Amino acid sequence: MTTSFTGHIAWLGTSSGVRIVVGVWDESPFGPFADVMVEDVSGHRTLLAARQGVADFVASTYAFDEVRIEPVSVERGAEWSVHTRSLQLRFTPGHRLWVAPLLGLVPSPMRRSPTWAKACNPVAGRILPGVRTYGSAGEGRAEWYAASDIRRLVDARATWEGEELGELGPVEPPVRFGVASAPAKPTLTALTSYVRG
Repeated sequence: MTTSFTGHIAWLGTSSGVRIVVGVWDESPFGPFADVMVEDVSGHRTLLAARQGVADFVASTYAFDEVRIEPVSVERGAEWSVHTRSLQLRFTPGHRLWVAPLLGLVPSPMRRSPTWAKACNPVAGRILPGVRTYGSAGEGRAEWYAASDIRRLVDARATWEGEELGELGPVEPPVRFGVASAPAKPTLTALTSYVRG
């Protein structure tokens, strides 16, 4: 069985060394929801999810040291804002990357195909270092991504557990959640994520 999640993922780093991944899903088996993955300077990986069912699925797909159940609210516009009890984040999407128009040229049936995702995997990593389009989702499952748009982030401000995280920075060192790979430069990607098995 293949499960799909359609929405956006934002990847960003901060000058404090904390890296953040935000998923905003408009269509999913759980209905619309948002979740946040945070990796701090020590490498501690935390999942923030609003519902236990979502947390259970995400935690079975990726690797975390801690899972917190807390409301996750997202507002979208010229500036996006993400709020939970632990995290407050605002970020601004900028220009589309040169590869974005090319993504729309791929026919939908091909974009949904794991074979296409496997073929794109080495190419994607060369175009956007750190990116993977196919990999293991844990428990014997496979996961792949079909992106339709990608924008650079030009500004971000965040607090984690009440501490200011500093200026927007690269996603370095790379996050270690699993196949949810992050480009080294902060981006906002529109995509569908598929999990099979």
